[in-house]
Amino acid sequence: MLDRLSSLEEKYEELDKLLADPEVVMDYTKVQQYAKEQAAMREVVELARAYRSVTEDLREVTDMVHNENDPDLLAMAKEEQEALQTKHDQVEADLKLALVPSDPNDDKNVIIEIRAGTGGEEAGLFASNLFRMYSRLAQRLEWKLEVIDTKQTGIGGIKEVTFQVNGDQAYSKLKHESGVHRVQRVPATESSGRIHTSAATVAVLPEAEEVDVELASEDLQIDVYHASGHGGQNVQKVATAIRITHIPSGLVTTCQDERSQHKNKEKALAVLRSRLLAQEIAKQQQEITDSRRSMVGSGDRSERVRTYNFPQGRITDHRINLTSYNLEQVLDGDLLEFIEALVQEEQAYKLENSGL
Repeated sequence: MLDRLSSLEEKYEELDKLLADPEVVMDYTKVQQYAKEQAAMREVVELARAYRSVTEDLREVTDMVHNENDPDLLAMAKEEQEALQTKHDQVEADLKLALVPSDPNDDKNVIIEIRAGTGGEEAGLFASNLFRMYSRLAQRLEWKLEVIDTKQTGIGGIKEVTFQVNGDQAYSKLKHESGVHRVQRVPATESSGRIHTSAATVAVLPEAEEVDVELASEDLQIDVYHASGHGGQNVQKVATAIRITHIPSGLVTTCQDERSQHKNKEKALAVLRSRLLAQEIAKQQQEITDSRRSMVGSGDRSERVRTYNFPQGRITDHRINLTSYNLEQVLDGDLLEFIEALVQEEQAYKLENSGL
């Protein structure tokens, strides 16, 4: 670890010199590149310097404890040694965590797709609950949420909805929401009071930029049609809705929520890029998978990730065995307890398997 830290510090200092070079300062592109590179290293370098400093202080006070004969000075030295050891252990833990490679997509915005699963109309109503939950979470975190496409059911539920969330570390916080979300409750239409189990799938995709995924025009079939409302009636006289088919993969994306055909096309292309990027990520994960890649991070929608039990007011995340009886608040967007626990589990797993 110390060799790795030394090379990082050398690189950091080299970037310092480059950013002070008059020739580099005149090149805006290089300044941006070097500044971004240095910013990505800053936390580790600062922690490395703090680690060296506290290690040296601890060594000195430990020597004093071993060699001091005066009882009063020895007591003071032992007290200082204890405090420094605590600080040393904390800085070391923070440093190891900072050295674990982060997910390159963590800083990205996300595109989320929610689809009603098994359970008929009740599944559609639950999909609507989930959409509201993420909408309220976005409000709490001051993120921007924008609907891309939605298909509703006849009784106020959602057959499927696609929306974009823009915000700080959005993918980092939301990626573990991918999977099957199960609900257990008595449907409003159930006269006997019998509890039904329904489900909806959530897919969280990192927003792909054009540099992440290249789309060749000859690989795209773009259809324009009239946007539809409930019951299929046309709600606009001008055809603005867009359907894009990616011929090589067979993926189809649609967008009809904007009144502008150009904006609908932009959004549909954004969803397509994100789906293709998600496929590539899944492929890479499959290649490096092992028997312990389980609890978080796979994004596999076939996994049952969470159960929402209304009769008991209970919500359980099955990957980390976390249960809360705060169901109403969670569905109102108070989801941070689960988000933070899943992020911590991911970090712990990475650290355990990092060799540090």
